Amino acid sequence: MRQFAVFGLGIFGSSIAIALYEQDFTVLGVDIDEEPVKELAGKITEVVQADTTDEKVLEALGIKNFDVAIIGIGNDIQSSVLTTLAVKELGIPLVIARAINEMHGKILNKIGADRVIFPEQDTAIRVAKTLAFPYAIRSEELFPGHNIIESQVPPSLYGFTLAKSQLRTRYGITVIAIKRGEHYIVSPNATESFSKGDIIYILGSEQQLKKFFKEIAEVKTGKVKVEE
Repeated sequence: MRQFAVFGLGIFGSSIAIALYEQDFTVLGVDIDEEPVKELAGKITEVVQADTTDEKVLEALGIKNFDVAIIGIGNDIQSSVLTTLAVKELGIPLVIARAINEMHGKILNKIGADRVIFPEQDTAIRVAKTLAFPYAIRSEELFPGHNIIESQVPPSLYGFTLAKSQLRTRYGITVIAIKRGEHYIVSPNATESFSKGDIIYILGSEQQLKKFFKEIAEVKTGKVKVEE
C-alpha cells in the first residue's frame, strides 16, 4: 500500500490528504502552523506541526519511508521550493508540487519535482471548457485533444435508443456510461434508451464534442430537427 506525505494543509493540501485517506491509503499531513493541524486531526492517519523546510525534521518524521510527497504549499514560494528540495534530498520516489504561477512552476521543475501542477489554472480551464458545452456538468481531458464529458441527456434524445440516436455515426462520439438515479450502466448496448434525468458520459475529440453540443443547442432553438 502506497504511503503519502502531504506538506501544506490549506484547502488544496487538506482536500488531497482527506481524499487519499478515504481511499484507505496511509497519509501523513505536515504544516508549520497549528490551526490547520488541529483542523485535520482525526481526519487522516497522522498530522504533525513541523517546519516542512527543515530536512532534519522531516527525516526524524520518517518521511524517507513514504512513496509520494505532495507539496501543497501555496503563496509562500520560498517554503514551497525549500520543502521540495528537502523531500528530494530524502529520496522520495515521486514528488508532486503545486505551483501558483509559471515562474514558480519553472523553479519547481528545475529543482527536480517529478510533476508540477497548477490547480487554480487547471480548474479554470476545466470550468471554461465545461461551460462551452450546453447540458454539460463536467469536462475532463483524457489525453490531448480528447475529453470525457459528463452531461445531462438533452431533451431531444429522450426515448431514443443509443442505436437510433446515431451519436457515433453522426458525430464520432461514444457514450461510455449512463447514470440513471444511483445506477450506472457501463458500456451500454445499442438498445439502451435515453430517459429524462439520465446523466451520460461521452468520449470524443473536442471537435466532435463541439459539433454534437452545437447541434443539440440548435435543436433546442428549433434551428435543427431530430430525425424520428
